[in-house]
Amino acid sequence: MPTPRRVPLTPGARRALDAAGRLFYERGIHAVGVDLIAAEAGVTKKTLYDRFGSKEQIVVEYLADRDERWRAFLTGHLESAGDSARRRLTAIFDASREWTAENSAKGCSMVNAHAEISDPSHPAYAVIIGQKRWMLGLFTGVCRDASVRDPETLARTIMLLHEGALVSHGLHVFPEAVRLASAQAVALLAAAAGPVG
Repeated sequence: MPTPRRVPLTPGARRALDAAGRLFYERGIHAVGVDLIAAEAGVTKKTLYDRFGSKEQIVVEYLADRDERWRAFLTGHLESAGDSARRRLTAIFDASREWTAENSAKGCSMVNAHAEISDPSHPAYAVIIGQKRWMLGLFTGVCRDASVRDPETLARTIMLLHEGALVSHGLHVFPEAVRLASAQAVALLAAAAGPVG
């Protein structure tokens, strides 16, 4: 899947992207027009089109920006977790719990965006799917490092716990969904890895 084009961000474009990100997340991508983004950012509609070219590209930038910030946030947690597979797994869920509390009251932005953008030809689709594949890769790496018998299947199971927790958090089905998923994921890894991992 090709990487979507990115545009350089001037201060005005950054303001527009911040406004678009807030509006897209709060109201939905289809519900937010370019006029509203321009008004919220204090720029003209012409400036938006000059910088981004289309609303489609603003959506790409919004999701790619959010993904970059999430990856940097998670990487910081992983770097402090050390080499233990169990500690790294816990760090991923801890980062998700902190991120959702601070940035994702309505659930995962990628899952929410996918509800509106499910066409693989849309340039933002690659960002959405790319993040989820990256997360699956992290879980697979953790499971391989723990020397479990079938790391791919366990990683997919843990991914299901993680993604289900994000959706449950966004729907406010029950409290502490990510914490519960974390405990279950660590228990699965421990059972599969045995006493060392």
